[in-house]
Amino acid sequence: MSTPEELRYTEEHEWVATGSGGAVRVGITDYAQDQLGDVVFVDLPEVGKRVSAGETFGEVESTKSVSELFAPLDGEVAAVNSAVVDAPELINSDPYGEGWLIEIRIADASAVDALLDSGAYQALTAG
Repeated sequence: MSTPEELRYTEEHEWVATGSGGAVRVGITDYAQDQLGDVVFVDLPEVGKRVSAGETFGEVESTKSVSELFAPLDGEVAAVNSAVVDAPELINSDPYGEGWLIEIRIADASAVDALLDSGAYQALTAG
């Protein structure tokens, strides 16, 4: 499983990439998409929605199950990947690239540092 070093991770199997202007990009990890199987539907929030760390912001449906998506940080949804809504299989084929889900404008950039680094996430998924 791929676990890019430059990303941060959550125990709910989401990744966070820091961007410019106080926004972060969020998606589900390679491990999560592999566990889900073929993704067939994605429900994402509207731009402008406030999200709180640990609360659900949407869901991913696969041929195996439906899984909730959890906000990794507090903030406001700044962008939604409409391509993944139209073609959910992007999550399987490119989870760290074209398969991203939302961008969140966060108030506290230092909160990203509290998320898991690549090594800690690998340890979590190894067990």
